[in-house]
Amino acid sequence: MNKTELVEHIAVHADISKAAATRALDSAIAAILTTLKNGDTVSLVGFGSFSVTKRPARKGRNPRTGEEIKIDAAKVPKFRPGKALKDALN
Repeated sequence: MNKTELVEHIAVHADISKAAATRALDSAIAAILTTLKNGDTVSLVGFGSFSVTKRPARKGRNPRTGEEIKIDAAKVPKFRPGKALKDALN
């Protein structure tokens, strides 16, 4: 499912226009992004939690040349599914 299909699904099931569904989805994504940028966690009970973890700097290898390279430290998003989501899939 892509964003367009998700917007259509939201519009049909919430009985709202596609424009309103797009605004709602964009707003939810922006709120999650802002919260993660601030270093906080977003918990949606039953669905899961979004958080940010820090990946330390490390050494890697260029697969083409075999040359050793330095990989910078980075913040990466992490998603942990909730129990209800796991149970729904099994």
